[in-house]
Amino acid sequence: MPTAAERREALKAIYLDEAKDCQRCPLAETRTNVVFGAGDADADLMFVGEAPGANEDRMGLPFVGQAGKLLDRLLEEIGLERGQVFIANLLKCRPPGNRDPQPGEIEACQEYLMRQVGLIEPKMVCTLGNFSTKLLRGDSTGITRLHGRAEVRMLGERAVRLYPLYHPAAALYTPSMLETLRADFAGIPALLAEPPPDQPEPVEVPEPADDEAPRPDQAPEAEPVAASSAPADVEQLGLF
Repeated sequence: MPTAAERREALKAIYLDEAKDCQRCPLAETRTNVVFGAGDADADLMFVGEAPGANEDRMGLPFVGQAGKLLDRLLEEIGLERGQVFIANLLKCRPPGNRDPQPGEIEACQEYLMRQVGLIEPKMVCTLGNFSTKLLRGDSTGITRLHGRAEVRMLGERAVRLYPLYHPAAALYTPSMLETLRADFAGIPALLAEPPPDQPEPVEVPEPADDEAPRPDQAPEAEPVAASSAPADVEQLGLF
């Protein structure tokens, strides 16, 4: 099992080597910053929102606007703080005008999220809103029917306890929804206290047969190049 330091370095490497200058979809042409995610690389609890907004795009950090302030307050009410969780979005770049994510954008970006889940190995993932809930459940059922109901789901190769929640922004637009969101957040500590979901047995990769071994005349694969020191801007990820 990787150490917390190894998880941090692996996440930083994905950001620096791939996500930071990602060109997988047209959002690369309109973004200011890639909003990779931030928080504890060894967190038991992970939050997954929809996409960065204007404040997030400008600062390169998730949930730093009004919805983020509400998220911080809701965490505080259950005895947690931002530094104890990991926060990410389904999309790492802001859609113009905060429009809904498009299928091609989700397809291009979801691998980053699955790799984050695989590295952090959270016990529990809270989806915030419809888009992340539908993607991670692999189902079209909306958040109105699912919020506050935990279930075990496979995310990539990892089993996690998935807990759908309304997006904090919804409570900003509809104040009456705040109490529903607060009640659902109140269920998080008890769910975190439960044993983690059982993980599937790892799949053994068979050794290559003799006739598949590299021939002497084949050039060996290049040795991996050691990662250089992270530039200052990687510290914005807040990986503790």
